[in-house]
Amino acid sequence: MGASLSPRSAQVIDLETVRQRQQAQKCLVRLAPELDGLEMVYQLAASPDTYYGMPILAWGLREDGSVFGMVPWMETLAACHDLNSQENGYFVGYRDPETEEIFDSPPDHKYHELVAAAEYFDYEASGEVTLIQQIPDTLGTHALCMNHPNTPWHMKPVYGWRLYSDGSLDALLADENKAAMTPILLGDKCLYSAHARHQTVYFFQRHIANRILEEDPATLEALAMMVVASD
Repeated sequence: MGASLSPRSAQVIDLETVRQRQQAQKCLVRLAPELDGLEMVYQLAASPDTYYGMPILAWGLREDGSVFGMVPWMETLAACHDLNSQENGYFVGYRDPETEEIFDSPPDHKYHELVAAAEYFDYEASGEVTLIQQIPDTLGTHALCMNHPNTPWHMKPVYGWRLYSDGSLDALLADENKAAMTPILLGDKCLYSAHARHQTVYFFQRHIANRILEEDPATLEALAMMVVASD
């Protein structure tokens, strides 16, 4: 005799809907600049006994309530917790240079700041991708911009970062020919989104960018290897 059927109708699970809901929970909704000099600590597989420090640019809040530090890294403004590459580096923790304390979680005051700001600037959902927030770049980050493999690259200072309603981020660069005043500030008409104009963009800390501009042989060799590896 066959098993009796349940009187309840079968529940159909839409896997695509579940995936979209999970992605929405990971969506970035707010940024807060880091102004006290806190750093990200990371390691390289090639130097397992050495720790490296990198200044944090901002803190990010996701829809699910998680908070994390963010640094310009390779081709994006990346969440520190997501860095897990044996070749390029993996996240260890955060560091306060003043006390030399290393800790795993973001400071409580940044969590409260982000949550309060997100609640205050509670934007209504829209079918179109809209600009949510702009913050200045306070680290002297530079963008190496390339449009085609055989065309010259350009190193340009990053003036700020934009957060959009779909959680995406982009850097703000300047068209110097359209700059009407100095210094260039957020809101100036000469600024444009990096990935809207350039096919490939890599972000570098100020001291690395200056080595590239000075055509330091070791730095250029490492840059060439990085670009080839990412193609």
